[in-house]
Amino acid sequence: MRYYIIAGEASGDLHGSNLMKGIYAEDPQADIRFWGGDLMAEVNKDSYLVRHYKEGAVMGFAEVLAKAGKLLKNVAFCKKDIMQWKPDVVILIDYPGFNFKIAEFAHKAGFKVFYYIAPKVWASREGRIRKLRKYVDKLYIVFPFEKPYFESKGIDYIYKGNPLVDAVDGSRAMQESREDFLTRNNLADKPHIAMLAGSRKGEVSTMMPVLTEFASKMHSLPQYKDYQFIIAGAPSRTMADYEPWLTDDNKKYVKILFGETQSIVRHAEAAVVNSGTASLETVLFNTPQVVGYITSPITYWIAKKIVKIRYISLGNLIIDRQAFKEFIQDGCNPDALVKEIRDLIENPVRRNAMLSDYADIRALLGGTGASSAVAKSMIEELKNQ
Repeated sequence: MRYYIIAGEASGDLHGSNLMKGIYAEDPQADIRFWGGDLMAEVNKDSYLVRHYKEGAVMGFAEVLAKAGKLLKNVAFCKKDIMQWKPDVVILIDYPGFNFKIAEFAHKAGFKVFYYIAPKVWASREGRIRKLRKYVDKLYIVFPFEKPYFESKGIDYIYKGNPLVDAVDGSRAMQESREDFLTRNNLADKPHIAMLAGSRKGEVSTMMPVLTEFASKMHSLPQYKDYQFIIAGAPSRTMADYEPWLTDDNKKYVKILFGETQSIVRHAEAAVVNSGTASLETVLFNTPQVVGYITSPITYWIAKKIVKIRYISLGNLIIDRQAFKEFIQDGCNPDALVKEIRDLIENPVRRNAMLSDYADIRALLGGTGASSAVAKSMIEELKNQ
């Protein structure tokens, strides 16, 4: 069968790659054409990458408006590509701003439409529920708290667990020793704090000043003068995106590594994480964390008007309580981060309480095998159509 998969950012590339592995395992003759990234491209040399997510990933209301022209051109190109290729199914992974447009088009054109990793309609823009009903043949959800929500809205769904459990448990980071990580990256045998500024250029430019000042303040404390502060370079970014905030002085203790995000988090004493999939990965790696998030003033103003959830982090949403703190906008500042990270490192009671909450989150996410189970379910749906 022919599968057309659309993933629009780094997290979608990760989940798309695992889904592709499951599809090829169940359907060895599968013909896959996709929008995604390097992880999806590595799954099978015979699959075809149409567009890399680096070309269009944006987040936030103001940011989307600024790049509306480019997004619309990509939508038009995608529609034409689908019509020419004629897949058996169009599989959409998250990325709702783009994928809802494709869902409507594909449905009206007579293609089967599956949506994997539901758009976060429970957080905002609930009006999209109507589009899910109208244009999506099967919805695949990945969070336990989504089950009662979609049931209450009368939306049929399939839940097979969360694919991030497989991605983390099967990762190199989970298998390797800290010594191997340090040796591979020519790092000194010193403790480190992980810093994740996000994957989009706008996130990096807003978080980097805060993170580098946080590192400077921590480094100035006697008990942390030997710590390393390692920034996980996002796969969609280059060193040029980070260099404006590096100085001759802070380069002595601030490092930037690319392609090592999971290992950086796994072996860290604690982590400062930009909200998103990375914060849930940090939970599964059992690393104490604080989430920091800064966006444009207009995006934040709009979000406050329409977002209706108590937390911005998936881990906190899953257990419906604050396992780790979230610092947003002005609250995300170097002094607040220093205070919180010090508490997580120096206060064993606080640290253990967070790790106990992590165990609850992992239990609620379910066991391994989610990606394969979803792939198998999709193929069965197609065979029974």
